[in-house]
Formats: sequence, structure tokens, C-alpha cells
Amino acid sequence: MSNVLILALAQVFGACGTIVVVTFGGIVGARIAPTPSLATLPMALSVVGIALATLPATLAMRRFGRKRTFIASAVLGAAAALLGAWATAHAQFALFCAVALLIGGAQAVVLQYRFAATEYAAPEHAGRAVGMVMVATLAAAVVGPALGDSARLLGGWPEFTGSFLALAALTSFGAVTLTFLGKPKLRSVAHADGERPLQIVATQPAFIVAVLAGITSSAVMTFIMTATPISMHVYDGMTVTATRQVITAHLVAMYAPSLASGWLTRVLGLNRMMLLGVMSIGACIVVAALIGHAFAHYLASLVLLGLGWNLLFVAGTTLLTRTYTPSERFKAQGLNDFIVFAAQAAMSLLAGSAIAAMGWIGLNLVAVPLLVGMLAALGWWAARDSGAAPRAARP
Repeated sequence: MSNVLILALAQVFGACGTIVVVTFGGIVGARIAPTPSLATLPMALSVVGIALATLPATLAMRRFGRKRTFIASAVLGAAAALLGAWATAHAQFALFCAVALLIGGAQAVVLQYRFAATEYAAPEHAGRAVGMVMVATLAAAVVGPALGDSARLLGGWPEFTGSFLALAALTSFGAVTLTFLGKPKLRSVAHADGERPLQIVATQPAFIVAVLAGITSSAVMTFIMTATPISMHVYDGMTVTATRQVITAHLVAMYAPSLASGWLTRVLGLNRMMLLGVMSIGACIVVAALIGHAFAHYLASLVLLGLGWNLLFVAGTTLLTRTYTPSERFKAQGLNDFIVFAAQAAMSLLAGSAIAAMGWIGLNLVAVPLLVGMLAALGWWAARDSGAAPRAARP
């Protein structure tokens, strides 16, 4: 089995951590939180965990290698899921929040699978390698919520205890899968000045646009998605099954386009791909804020949100890989993910209070300025003289 396929299979198991927390964390939080405004705190903390663990994860990979770090994070995720089952069964909100933070920390490493995949592919196939790993999350988007829903009443324990036990099993399978991962054959790319300072790498126009694409896609997606289960189930009285169906459809829309990532990057180019992503997220906001919030409206808006996230995030990730040499990869990837997921964490933390204070429509409108900023960045990048940016950093 090729190493990219091994990473894709590990992604199936590893991505279930965030998906289970996103699908059920808000509902569990609403039941055991001391106040309704804290219901989305566990979901927000899972994103905070990603942001906090990003730089330590890249340092660990640089020190111990990707494989050891990947396996260790999978073991951590399984242990956290077991603690999550105990916290759910005993209605321990503080512990449940700590579990979400740990699961997020493990996910910070899972998110590095996409970068690792590019190290096993030729430069011209980097987009395809990223897409192969990310599309594996499509399976996780189906398996995670479905298994969690099926196991939520397992053994007569309090509801959703079994969901986290199932998550522990899935994450353990991921750890086993990663033991088969081989070593990458990194290409040696010389630079006139050797390894460049991070400041030089990070001030490239392509690097800036790539980071902004990650910020916009992840922050807006998380802000809206985090509030969706609360808005649907708690405020609009829809069933857990209906909520799960919308979240699952959203997750499918997030990752299904990755099947065509290589083709999209070749045919559209990264700039147009990111522009389509912004337009799709904008359409999501139109449906949610101007049309309504019945089940069909939630479904349509979350599908558009997922599609927009994919186009922006995949294009941004692919662009980022063209801005650094192999010796610079850990610091460049670490900085990107720290900035992106710190912004995502901030928006996730605000989602609970935003949905309570402004409602579903107001919450969606808050995301508009970020989309406008991304459009401005794309226009600036497109208008630059073709000789102004380093050749290696251009799509």
C-alpha cells in the first residue's frame, strides 16, 4: 500500500475525533453545561486545542519524525475519547471540556497528514495528494456521526456515552494503521542563501494569500457550523437525527470535492478556485440569512458552506506548499496552521454567545467582512506584476 493511501486511511479514523465532537458535543454541552451560553464551549475548545497544539506538534515532528508523532497523537486521541465517555456518563462538564481540548490537540497532528502526503508526491501532483488525504475525511464524515448515533444509547449508559467509546475504538485503529507508514523521499531544493528566515518565507505574497485562504475558510466554516446543532436542535426543536443529517451533508460537501482536487487545480488555477470558494460561502450566507432556517434551508446553506470551505482550503494548502523548501517546511507549515486555527478557535469561542445574542441570521451576517477581505486579497494578488513574486511561490 502506498504511503499516501496509508495516510488517507489513517485520516478516516483520525478525523472522526473532531467530527464526533462537532456533531454531538454541542448537544451534550447543552445538557450538562451549567448555563445555556456555555453549550458550545466544548466544541470551541476542540478548536482551541488544535491552535494550541499546532506549534508543539510541528516541533515534535521535527525532533522525532512524522511517524512517531502521528502514532502518539492517535493514542492520545483514543485516551481522550475514553475520558469523554466517562465525563458524559457522569455529567462532568469541566472534564468534558478538557476532553474536547485534548481531542483538538490530537487533531492538530491529524491536520498535518495533508502536508505529509505532499512529501510522497511529485510537485505537480501535490494538489492530488492533498485531495486524496482530505477526501478520506468524507468516509469519516459518514462513519463518525453514524456510528456515534448508533452507539449513543449503548449499554444503557447515559446518552452519547457510547458515542465516545466508539470514537476511542476508531482512533485506536488509526494508530495501528500509521505503523505501516514509510519514510518520505524528500527532494533536495537548493536556495541561494540556504534555509531562509521565517520572516522571509512568511512575507511572500503567495504565502500571505495562502494563509488568508485558510483563515477565511476555517474561521467562517467553524463559526457557522458550531452554532448549527444548537440552532437546529435547541432553538428550532429539530431532532438529533435531523441535526446529524445536516452536519453529515455538510461534512460530505467539505470533502467530496477533494476527489477532483487535482483536476480543479489544473483547470481552474488556484486563484479562480479560491474565488469560487468565497462565492459558495457567500451563497451559504444568503440562504441562511435571507431565505429562512427550516430544515431544507439549513441543509442547503451547510452544503454550500462545506463546498466553499473545500475550494478555499485545498487551494490555500496547495499554494502554501509552493512557498517553502523541504528544510523550511516544518516552520512554514507550523506558522500557517497556528494562525489559521487560532482564528478558527476565536470564531468557535464566539459562536455560542453569538447565536444566543443575535440568532441564526445575525450570526451568519457576522461572517461577511471576512469574505470581503478575502476577495480584496485575491484581487491584490491577481493584480501584482508577474515578476514581483518568487517563481517557486506562484501557482
